[in-house]
This record gives sequence, C-alpha cells and structure tokens, in this order.
Amino acid sequence: MAGERRGEFKGINAQRTVTVNRPRADVYRFWRDFTNLTFMEHLESVNVKDDKHSHWVAKGPAGKTLEWDAAIVREVENERIEWESIQGSDMISGGLVLFKDAPGERGTEIQVVMVYDPPGGGVGAAFAKLFGENPSQKIREDLRRLKQLLETGEIPTISGQP
Repeated sequence: MAGERRGEFKGINAQRTVTVNRPRADVYRFWRDFTNLTFMEHLESVNVKDDKHSHWVAKGPAGKTLEWDAAIVREVENERIEWESIQGSDMISGGLVLFKDAPGERGTEIQVVMVYDPPGGGVGAAFAKLFGENPSQKIREDLRRLKQLLETGEIPTISGQP
C-alpha cells in the first residue's frame, strides 16, 4: 500500500524549481491531469485508474519500457501533490510537486522533488540510464518544456529540421 515506505528512499534525490507565467490554479489543474505529463521526455504514457492511482510507462534505453503504479499519498488543491509507487512495483519512487504564487505576481512557482531507488537487475540499470548521471538536469529540461507549453501552448523543437 502506498505510504508504507515513507522515509525508506535511499537512492537518488533530485529537485528543481521553475516559474511559469500562469495562475497557480491553472498550473495545478494541468499537472493534476497526469495524462498531460507526457511533456516529460522519457514519459510514454500515464493511465489514470482513479482519483488516487495511476499506471506509468516510461521509455527506457534500447527500446525497452519501464512501468510502475503510483498512488497519491497527500494532496492539497492548488498547493501540493505527493505520490509514491505502490508496494510491489518494480521501481520504488516518490515525489512531491509544490505550487505557490511567484513573487511580484509573476505567475506560479513549481518545485518538483523526486526520489527513487532503482531496482536491481536489468530494470534498475535501465531506469538509472533513463535519468542519466544527473537526474536534476532531466527534471530541469522537463520543467523548461512545461514552461514553454503552458506559456505559449507549444514546445518548440528542431526535430525534422535540417
């Protein structure tokens, strides 16, 4: 059951913050619809099972996929979403997203904290490669894409350009 592992993460901890020029309620609503989170480069899909539970599929190295189930363990509307992988998942992970008004009425400050213990064996190695040597850098890149998407409605790309 989610929440039983609280405090047991011994692996990798990564965090980043970004300011998005949008109202906090809008940013929270966008994030809370987990199917929107495919702006994250490694994320293939999120299947929302109910108000608290979801199934995540990430693109791994060499065309492999990594899958896990997660549950929201604490939520305060327009302020925070905290989650953990469900006991029995191949990967032990958790995280927290905080939403607060940015100073000077500049929109919303989003702080993301992720922790994970890559499992052993091939799945663990694939997950470690997925986040690379610097997981905070991956989160920063994902948050930059989120900022672009929420502020302009699109994520600029050079794909397909010479």
